[in-house]
Amino acid sequence: MNLNIFEVSKQRDSTMLNAKMIGNKIAEARKKINISQAQLAQRLFISSQAVGKWERGESMPDITTFNSLAEILGVDLNYFSENFQSEVTEVTPVEPLVKRSDESDSYRMPSGKQEKKLSWDMSRENLVDTDFSGLKNLHEKFSSSNMQRCLFIGSDMSGLILNSNNIDSCDFSGSDISGSHIQSSNLSNNIFKNCSLKETEFSRSYIEGCDFSGADFTGVVFKSGGFGNNTIANVVWNRTSFIDTHIADIVFEGTLEDCIFENCVFNRVTFQHSTLINIFFKNNRRLKRIQFIDCKADKLTYAFLKNGKADLTGITLLTA
Repeated sequence: MNLNIFEVSKQRDSTMLNAKMIGNKIAEARKKINISQAQLAQRLFISSQAVGKWERGESMPDITTFNSLAEILGVDLNYFSENFQSEVTEVTPVEPLVKRSDESDSYRMPSGKQEKKLSWDMSRENLVDTDFSGLKNLHEKFSSSNMQRCLFIGSDMSGLILNSNNIDSCDFSGSDISGSHIQSSNLSNNIFKNCSLKETEFSRSYIEGCDFSGADFTGVVFKSGGFGNNTIANVVWNRTSFIDTHIADIVFEGTLEDCIFENCVFNRVTFQHSTLINIFFKNNRRLKRIQFIDCKADKLTYAFLKNGKADLTGITLLTA
């Protein structure tokens, strides 16, 4: 239905005010998770100048971008409403490093008396230059945290649950992160050398500038996020799924088997000296921009690529 003259006039008069208010809220939430305008722009796949214009109130994101923006900043869409009281400005009580758990964690002493075990929880913390190497049973103890330059070398992080985390320049080398769920988080410039990531799920998360050399991606799922400019030398690709993911500045090498690329966007992606076996490509954008160099593929994979109008130069069919 078309807007009447009064509604149009009202919107026009309030545009500058709304843009300024929304710009302030974007800047506030961005600073809360400690990322720059350029880093936010990368996650949205737009220019840093566009983010600057938003924050100065010179323009506003479109509705589609608002959805992505809310996920990255870890806020609800209502956060951008004029009448919404920002949670960013609220002070959240800091959880103590060591706290007493509930009655379910208690144990019975020989005398019949019950004492409570001590447990610790580092959720909702700002952690900088901290060494957690060799720790076990981390699970949900780091959710909603900002972590910079922390060490988790050789840690047992299997079954880890991270939600709304900002993780920058941390070292997870040699850690077991299998069976974990990392959701709505930003991971930048981290080291995951020789990590086991088996059956881990990354959802609505943005992973860039990380070193995954020697990592095992068996059964890993990347969903509704970004995977860009990461080092992936000598990794294991088996039953790995990329769904609704933006993949950029990546070189795939080695053997990929039983993997899925569905509803993905590719920018500057290369498959080099790769063997592709039973790889499922469906409804991907910019598939024709992928470069294949000295690659081999089975008939099924070759058919998917051909159907997606990929440039098949550089691919030879595997013989039976």
